[in-house]
Amino acid sequence: MYRARTCDIEVVVEPYYLEEQSSPEDSRYVWAYHIVIENHSDQAVRLTHRYWHITDQNGLVDEVEGPGVVGEQPRLLPGDSYEYSSGCPLDTPSGIMFGHYRMEDDQGKAFNVEIPAFSLDSPGLLRVLN
Repeated sequence: MYRARTCDIEVVVEPYYLEEQSSPEDSRYVWAYHIVIENHSDQAVRLTHRYWHITDQNGLVDEVEGPGVVGEQPRLLPGDSYEYSSGCPLDTPSGIMFGHYRMEDDQGKAFNVEIPAFSLDSPGLLRVLN
């Protein structure tokens, strides 16, 4: 699992490879990731937007941004958590993702919350260190 905490909002990510949806012979590799967002602050916040920076094994970058997550803009009271799952296909057997959520408190103050960088590695992938 990967963790980051910004302004008392914690983001925990657990990626996993979806072998049944992947087809290495067709250069299609698919991962899912489960995210838990926990509000450790003393005020309510709403997740309004997301931004993802996805880099495949060849260095090709894809940026994804838009309102909310999985069609929702959840509001988290102090002590609340929100969970969701989504996915990411790549043309290579590995990559990395990171990003941020745009949050807004009840007074309208907006701020970014870090999504920790996490690796997308196919099972059995031989890693070469330089």
